[in-house]
Amino acid sequence: MNLIIKEINKENFSKFGQLISTRDIKSENINKETTKSFYDLVNIEILGDDNQCRVNIFKSQKRIFPLHINMLENHPFSSQTFIPLQKTTFIVVVAPISKIPDLNSIEAFKIPIEEGINFFPKVWHFPLIAIEDSNFLTIDKKNSKNNLEIYNFKNNDEIFLNYE
Repeated sequence: MNLIIKEINKENFSKFGQLISTRDIKSENINKETTKSFYDLVNIEILGDDNQCRVNIFKSQKRIFPLHINMLENHPFSSQTFIPLQKTTFIVVVAPISKIPDLNSIEAFKIPIEEGINFFPKVWHFPLIAIEDSNFLTIDKKNSKNNLEIYNFKNNDEIFLNYE
């Protein structure tokens, strides 16, 4: 199976998480009118006894396509946010929340320049897919113990992602 990459918007991504974007969002001028502030763009969720979040930087290498999608992961106790630190696009591969991922429900989305995403807790996703070597600010649960579930596909589950 080859995945088709969709252009993301808030509606078509809403069952997986939140699109982080300043498009069509009211801003507020601050710092003596030198800065536009866009408040409250995403809901960071940290579940369980230890509810602290951490801010990380991931240095990601450009992926080679076609990319073999052979596993998915989820984070049962926190959302996970990805915000590029330079002008780049990236791709996410996701499947809805379930005990094990439904491979027939996998979707791929292209995230535009200057936008990010926040996966809901328990949403199945493939690890970060960078289009070029790039850095990402990430936010997730500080105590990551037991906050990663991995589902490895069976040998006959062939899913590929192409990007041109």
